[in-house]
Amino acid sequence: QVRLIESGGELVQAGGSLRLSCAASGGTFSSYTMGWFRQALGKEREFVAAISWSALRTYYAESVKGRFTISRDNAKNTVDLQMTSLKHEDTADYYCAAAPFPVPVLPKSPSIYNSWGQGTQVTVSS
Repeated sequence: QVRLIESGGELVQAGGSLRLSCAASGGTFSSYTMGWFRQALGKEREFVAAISWSALRTYYAESVKGRFTISRDNAKNTVDLQMTSLKHEDTADYYCAAAPFPVPVLPKSPSIYNSWGQGTQVTVSS
């Protein structure tokens, strides 16, 4: 397992942009699929985006496709989530996750991820 620490969450106005970052340590970062999930108050955790080890494959939830971009830097052991055109419904705690597969079979399933960060809070004011 790897240790994951998210950062970048804050209060932002609707229509604005925000960049979340996740720093990994304690594992071979380049061998992991990385993902972002979110959990709004009173709701279940949901998939947001994922990226394969080489960054050649990316996956997005329909609700964020075209607005969010996931990227990774294997030299720095980081994975970022660039969020644009933010909506009030994007308000949630955002979690970084790592799956011990270079290329995921089911990237949207939380069950393939065995390491999770503590989360960073994103609040979008309407």
